[in-house]
Amino acid sequence: MTERTISAYMSAHGMLPLPPGGRVLCACSGGADSTALLHLLHGMDGVEVVCAHFNHHLRGAESDRDEAFVRALCQSLGVTVCVDGADVAAYAAEKRLGVETAARELRYAFLSRCAAEHGCCRIATAHNADDNAETMLLHLLRGAGERGLCGIPPVRGNIIRPLLGTDRAEIEAYLAAHDLPHMEDSSNAADICARNRIRHAVMPVLRALNPAAVKNVCAAAELLAEDERYLSGLASAFLTENLRGGALSVAALRTLPKPVAMRALRDSCGGAPGRTHLEAVWALCCAAVPRGESVLPGGVRAVREQDRLTILHGAEPPTEPMPPRLLRVGETVALPEIGRSVRCTETEDYAEIHKTFNIFCFKSAEVCGNIYVASRRAGDRIRLVGRGCTKAVRRLFSEAGLPLRTRVETPVFSDDAGVIAVAGFGVAERCAPEKGKKAIIIEIL
Repeated sequence: MTERTISAYMSAHGMLPLPPGGRVLCACSGGADSTALLHLLHGMDGVEVVCAHFNHHLRGAESDRDEAFVRALCQSLGVTVCVDGADVAAYAAEKRLGVETAARELRYAFLSRCAAEHGCCRIATAHNADDNAETMLLHLLRGAGERGLCGIPPVRGNIIRPLLGTDRAEIEAYLAAHDLPHMEDSSNAADICARNRIRHAVMPVLRALNPAAVKNVCAAAELLAEDERYLSGLASAFLTENLRGGALSVAALRTLPKPVAMRALRDSCGGAPGRTHLEAVWALCCAAVPRGESVLPGGVRAVREQDRLTILHGAEPPTEPMPPRLLRVGETVALPEIGRSVRCTETEDYAEIHKTFNIFCFKSAEVCGNIYVASRRAGDRIRLVGRGCTKAVRRLFSEAGLPLRTRVETPVFSDDAGVIAVAGFGVAERCAPEKGKKAIIIEIL
């Protein structure tokens, strides 16, 4: 670990060169890793560094000791230092967060403010190869997918991690070679969190089995990251071409290899839905019943209607039932409640049996009076072609697992004698069309 090797690592990962006039904000706790990083960046040609220290006030006098150390270190190096702090424990209780999560939120908010105030285009943190290997193992144990197994990225936005390719032993050797003191966090010695237990109990065993264990785990994470970038790129290209108004074609989605399809679903759903939720959405796409809904965390819903998979974010807006509307041959009627319209035509010599659930054909002689389209009404019943029984439309919807919103939005066609068709289900047996006979054709557009 030298200035040259770290500079080469930074250049290889796009951390250098800096834009003209750009500065690097180095997050420094006073521990071994961040002390070494601050010293390295300070001595690096072409790099102007500013130091940032956040006092979490979690360890009493020890926290204040670390702050004083960082201030003195920066004074000795001639480096500008930005210091702030907060009562992390109180913030965690107020927001109902774990202490580690609360500390991370407050710390990174402070780093962003400090970077903006001092004109820093990069924020450098001191995560190293050991941290990366521990993170990958923790994610593996928690059942993470490919993205979680990629470990810590060298660059994320304006956050850079120059020491990510350097292990802890090299950092300690660098401190010794430059006679650099540092502070020890007493909480690191206690097995109070999963990471510490991995660090104290698991990593020594792995190193005993193979001295290159950390290097090999990190190399595996880097290979997985390359695969993830490629597959995610394919998914992103698919979404750019196919995602329209928050909706996807189910048929197009199913042409993708599943690893790409799952990433497309993950990205279209936003956030970070877990594997179980993504599998539920994929099952919805592959289901024989062409309607259904899957609820994901964060108020996200995936709703399938025939070939259309719509990703809805936020609370479900109320849906008004469609009132009865008269359909006349030669006219098109709008259904504004569902953003569709219905076209009604007639043929003298019916010759084709339509297989789609969006086109309905009726033997004209068997239609009684007027035809109407509306949402399902209480008491609606239909004897579908090929079913051999009469069922309540309500029961059809229930058996198909339709969500309440979809039930309201499903067009039901009736004549003066009762229901003659239900969108997505079919036509009534009593008015099924016959080849060569006069037929009425209704198409949902």
